[in-house]
Amino acid sequence: MVRPKKLRFVRFDPEVTYFKPRAVPLSSLEQVDLEMDELEAIRLKDLGDLSQEEAAKRMRISDSTFQRILKSAHKKIASALVEGKAIAIKKKFKEL
Repeated sequence: MVRPKKLRFVRFDPEVTYFKPRAVPLSSLEQVDLEMDELEAIRLKDLGDLSQEEAAKRMRISDSTFQRILKSAHKKIASALVEGKAIAIKKKFKEL
């Protein structure tokens, strides 16, 4: 049986949720889905210049879980940039 996903605390609600290469029709693009926890990890670590430990504390997850989330986000963003894919931010989260 798969262990249930632990609640992650995300304190950012982006206004823009879709990015695509310029002058390429949407119908011809592959899409990469970036989850809200992945976006929050990028925001805290890369944009906020927080240490991995501090960013994990703010999301209320372990350092190793934070590292897996961040690695997944970096891989998705790199794939979109290098291979010319669109990025969709999936705004699925529970209100507390």
